[in-house]
Amino acid sequence: MSRSKNLMMTPKNVDEVQWSIWEPKERAVLCLVRDNNDLLLIHKKTGLGAGKINAPGGRIEPDETPRLAAIRETEEETGIIPINPEQRAELSFIFTNGYSIHGTIFLATEYSGTMIETPEALPFWRSIEDLPFERMWEDDTLWLPKVLNGAYVQGFFIFDEDSMLSHRIELQV
Repeated sequence: MSRSKNLMMTPKNVDEVQWSIWEPKERAVLCLVRDNNDLLLIHKKTGLGAGKINAPGGRIEPDETPRLAAIRETEEETGIIPINPEQRAELSFIFTNGYSIHGTIFLATEYSGTMIETPEALPFWRSIEDLPFERMWEDDTLWLPKVLNGAYVQGFFIFDEDSMLSHRIELQV
């Protein structure tokens, strides 16, 4: 199959995807660290989403659990070590350029360590009432407030570069 034909077959709507059998090209994590009414965020310097505001996170290494990856990535990017992070969401993304990724999202309300800037990220705390959604991925406004309010979220998204084409959010009790 030619590359151009493969690109034409990329779904533009989440309802065109059989998510139950879908396999992403990569698996990653995000770790939300909450300190009362503040959330640890990063200004991402490298990789997917460079220049955007996001939670700390990254790719899961071989033989690593998502939970351990969330702890490792948060410490590597921020100096903060989340304690007992709990899984709070699963997000599946397909990009029209052929890339796809599944993200497992964790939330920790306890942590240790000292915040530091790293080559990958400039970390900072922000009030959850004043999150900089205009500088974040477009999908964050759909799922992040729900997770911060205690819901477990499953999200499905189709993106064309930075623009969200389609989405579906499912809440679990």
